[in-house]
Amino acid sequence: MKKAFILITLLTCFIFSQAKTVTIETKNMSLVIQADEGHAPQYVYFGQRLRTGDAERLQYPSNGRMDAYPAYGLNTPAEAAFAMRHSDGNLSTALVTSGLTTQDEGHATVTTISLKDPIYPITVDLNYRAYHDVDMIEVWTTISNQEKSVVTLTTFASAMLPIRRGNVWISHLYGSWGNEARLVEEPLQPGQLIIKNKDGVRNAHTDHAEIMLSLDGKAQENTGSVIGAALCYSGNYRLKIETDDTEYHYLFAGINEDNSEYHLKKGETFTTPALALTYSEEGLSGVSRNFHKWGRKYKLMHGDKERKILLNSWEGVYFDINQKGMDQMMADIASMGGELFVMDDGWFGEKYPRKTDNSSLGDWVVDKKKLPEGIEGLLRDAKKNGVKFGIWIEPEMSNTVSELYEKHPDWIIKAPNRNAVLGRGGTQVVLDLANPKVQDFVFSIVDNLLSKYPEIDYIKWDANMAIMNHGSQYLKAADQSHLYIDYHRGFEKVCQRIRTKYPDVTIQACASGGGRANWGVLPYFDEFWVSDNTDALQRIYMQWGTSYFFPAIAMACHISAVPNHTVFRTTALKYRIDVAMSGRLGMEIQPKNMTDEEKELCRKAISEYKQIRPIVQFGDIYRLVSPYDHQGLASMMYVSERKDKAVFYWWKTESFQNEHLPRVKMAGLDPDRLYKVHELNRIDLQPLDCEGKSYSGAYLMSHGLEMPYRNDVEWGKKNEWSSRILLLE
Repeated sequence: MKKAFILITLLTCFIFSQAKTVTIETKNMSLVIQADEGHAPQYVYFGQRLRTGDAERLQYPSNGRMDAYPAYGLNTPAEAAFAMRHSDGNLSTALVTSGLTTQDEGHATVTTISLKDPIYPITVDLNYRAYHDVDMIEVWTTISNQEKSVVTLTTFASAMLPIRRGNVWISHLYGSWGNEARLVEEPLQPGQLIIKNKDGVRNAHTDHAEIMLSLDGKAQENTGSVIGAALCYSGNYRLKIETDDTEYHYLFAGINEDNSEYHLKKGETFTTPALALTYSEEGLSGVSRNFHKWGRKYKLMHGDKERKILLNSWEGVYFDINQKGMDQMMADIASMGGELFVMDDGWFGEKYPRKTDNSSLGDWVVDKKKLPEGIEGLLRDAKKNGVKFGIWIEPEMSNTVSELYEKHPDWIIKAPNRNAVLGRGGTQVVLDLANPKVQDFVFSIVDNLLSKYPEIDYIKWDANMAIMNHGSQYLKAADQSHLYIDYHRGFEKVCQRIRTKYPDVTIQACASGGGRANWGVLPYFDEFWVSDNTDALQRIYMQWGTSYFFPAIAMACHISAVPNHTVFRTTALKYRIDVAMSGRLGMEIQPKNMTDEEKELCRKAISEYKQIRPIVQFGDIYRLVSPYDHQGLASMMYVSERKDKAVFYWWKTESFQNEHLPRVKMAGLDPDRLYKVHELNRIDLQPLDCEGKSYSGAYLMSHGLEMPYRNDVEWGKKNEWSSRILLLE
């Protein structure tokens, strides 16, 4: 064991007179908390699983604040995880241990440390779910009010974690529309680092609620001690790391309290979202593998089922939807081996037909001028072409130019006594999901489609606007601060109703691209749209960052046309294919504009992706050379659980004459096995010199294979975009 780090693990209780040491454990992790009755529980250890002798002789941390859930008021200079205003106005709270329970869930054990205030009838339960077969501990709190009247919660983090100071670096994601999930790595310094979101609807565009903390200096991909943390919440969040004059950094994670104080009624319980915690001594990729396994098995909808290869209509035709055109696109994707066609925006609206983005949202009826035979005709054509059918909706939104808005202007989010702030197209508004009637309406959109057309296989659920003005026409004036929290409670209730009635339909979380890549959303969704930007080069950077916390099976990655519709870059078709094949493969293009040669290359790629689909979508990720290291290339691989097969990706990220690129060493293979090399999507006149040859896993991991810097093609087809995919088996 390299190091010990502070946190928790529980499974077994050791009792030394009045002292109770709670140990929470997974297969490879331990979290230890001291929970003495009448005292605040204290973190003792978090890291690699303890051996018996080490567990019995643990060193207790010093020169730090180890309260597992520090409350505000009796040590006011220190940062607090919890703060409230009692019914009598008192701003101070003390939380001491009052009980301990464990509950077996089959695949996990939940340990609950109950806390109470010695003076006021306020209780807080600290809950720890430790999984038996994946290395993940989920931490959350439940807060109950038994005071004589309403109390106000002003700070309500899900968890606090102390991390021993040293050469600690943080890796986190930032970005914007069309540039999501960009990676930043920086050392933790004195002061505060705050990562937050206040969008109200989408929470993964500008920042992400997931971080990694490297305890050995700047993080390495496959070596080093790393903590991973992900807040599983669909709404506004705040991750805060406080570094003061003690020996520790303090991580606080939870709902963003800004303008969200919560009035907790007598007898009411408030539950915070879970913070998922993991630890690995196999670097960043080791933490990613932990997140991916946990996510596929316990969080992601249908995480054990292969995803279909699809064609989406958006970049192919935009709003120009018509029945003949949809039939043509279905036939084209079927001819290339695709399995699903998704009709995007532009199919609906009767009084206000959806021709641009400034009308019709909320009016979910077929535009019979565009689709005279309706959804029935589309489903018939899909069946004729041998593909499944999917459809786009944006159910949380409306336009002021819509029949819905004319009937229910009271359903939108709007500040009292003010005009609504309008979004996309100058007319878009957000429906108030705090309102149960709105929840019923949003559910009915999906319910009407799937009950009338059960053959619909896939829904693309979009959300293209933030909450721009604070105000609920449903909530009481005194509870306007509940808006952000109640919106997401309503969103979750709708998702739960949909999944209870329609557990088998595939649903994509699209939110202006990657705005809903979050583990609080994915229990109800099968995947997310990584970004509206499909440019292959920029997608390497975005998909790289996304892979830190989310598995390939959840990442929708599409082959699109050139010049790219966002950045207008022209990249080679093979390059676009090779990038898209590192996630859930799809197409975002008008096939009738492709040449026969291009269609044939895509047909071959789809056929070969089907061979590697189980490895990519269920395999273990090993990132090898980061595009953020600016070495002129990026490389990563997926390895099957049995280590009998692997897929290796190599993409050039820039091109110069007389360039010098590193040879890439592989990872994750069985050193004693021989792996036969086969290049996928080959366009070269001659095969690679390693084609068909077998190498030991040890050789490939210690030495690697040389990749030619250019594709060997006819003179007129040469370009700067070189990439390779190798299947090892």
